[in-house]
Amino acid sequence: MIVPPIKRTRRRADKTGCAVEATLSVIGGIWKPVILFHLLEGKLRFNALCRLVPAATPRMMTLQLRELEADGVINRIVYPEVPPKVEYELTASGVSLAPVLIAMRDWGERLQRNEESA
Repeated sequence: MIVPPIKRTRRRADKTGCAVEATLSVIGGIWKPVILFHLLEGKLRFNALCRLVPAATPRMMTLQLRELEADGVINRIVYPEVPPKVEYELTASGVSLAPVLIAMRDWGERLQRNEESA
C-alpha cells in the first residue's frame, strides 16, 4: 500500500515579506541543509542519511524529510518489496539549491579555518 505524501501548506514570508525568509522557511534549521547537501550526490536511503548525520535522531530525520518532501524539495521513493526499501532524492527544485548549499559549505570551511588560526 502506497501512502500519499503528507501535504502541508507552504510557509510564507509573512513576518517580513523578505525572500530570504521564504528560503529559510523551506531549508532553515540545522539538519535540512545538511540533508540536502548530502543528497546532492544522489539518492540515499534513510539509514544512510542517519549515518551521515549521526547527531540527528531518527525521529528528527523523519520530521525533516517529511517537511522537505511536503515543500517539494525532495522525493521519497518507496519500492514495493519486503523489507521495505525507501530512497530519497532531490527534485528539480532541490537541485536548484545546489549553488546555495555549496556557498554555505564554502563559507563554513572559511569560518572553521579562521577559528582554527585564531
